Amino acid sequence: MQTQTQVNEPVAADLAEFSDLLRQRGLLEAMRLLNARTSHRYTGVFRFDGEMLRCVALVDKWDASVTCRDDVPLDKAYCAHLHRTGEAVRVDYGPTDARFPWMQQSPFVSYCGAVISDPHGEHWGALCHFDVARCEALGAELPLVVGAASLLYPSVVAI
Repeated sequence: MQTQTQVNEPVAADLAEFSDLLRQRGLLEAMRLLNARTSHRYTGVFRFDGEMLRCVALVDKWDASVTCRDDVPLDKAYCAHLHRTGEAVRVDYGPTDARFPWMQQSPFVSYCGAVISDPHGEHWGALCHFDVARCEALGAELPLVVGAASLLYPSVVAI
């Protein structure tokens, strides 16, 4: 059994590495680190824009040339939960997850995400992992996404 300290140590080390990469090499390189730490295919930063979810940056584990995807209506995305509640969320298999009935027909079945807030606490967007295949997030995955999301606003607001 892992203790809380054992779970927090990798998260702290990964967050320090994420922060260094973000500062020194930019958003996409920092996101690639997060993507390498998950079984999910995609890692994305999205901005809330009224009823739309706008792609800011995307990492595809299978195709390094992909850096964004089409914008989508917010109500067709797991990120809608983050926008409404501000609560980080992990979804191992969406089609059977009763918390998200609007997502049961989505091609994306696995999700792990956290809100990116501005300095006033307003929900600016989301940092998330997602996949069309079933993925089970590791114990430290959601805390790492939450921590990384808390560092992103200054880097993404200018994009």
